[in-house]
Amino acid sequence: MANADSGDICTIGPDTTVRGNLSGDEDVLLQGRVEGAIALGGHLEIAASSVTEASVEAESVDVHGEVVGEIAANIHVTVHPGARITGNVRAQQVVIHEGAAVHGVVEMEVDLPQELLERARDRLR
Repeated sequence: MANADSGDICTIGPDTTVRGNLSGDEDVLLQGRVEGAIALGGHLEIAASSVTEASVEAESVDVHGEVVGEIAANIHVTVHPGARITGNVRAQQVVIHEGAAVHGVVEMEVDLPQELLERARDRLR
């Protein structure tokens, strides 16, 4: 999970609550709570003990706990068994494991085969 450039990982402990905005360029392990907004240039891992009420923007996100809010990642979002998201999820790749729950819209940037695109265009005519 560490940022390849700096090797830094910021840990927000289980007894810590951040009310407001959390931003930075290093990877973050969130074991506590954030109420507000998270904007990271690195990876965000939301631990099983974490309940996060925040909009999230990061390079990539792993959710083990609970998120109430939108999640947008540049690369991928992985929702692990037991995790819960209430809000929309957007990334190039989204993986939702069995036992996870997402209550919202999931958007991915996917390159569709040309044949499928042509059939869809034909149906719209």
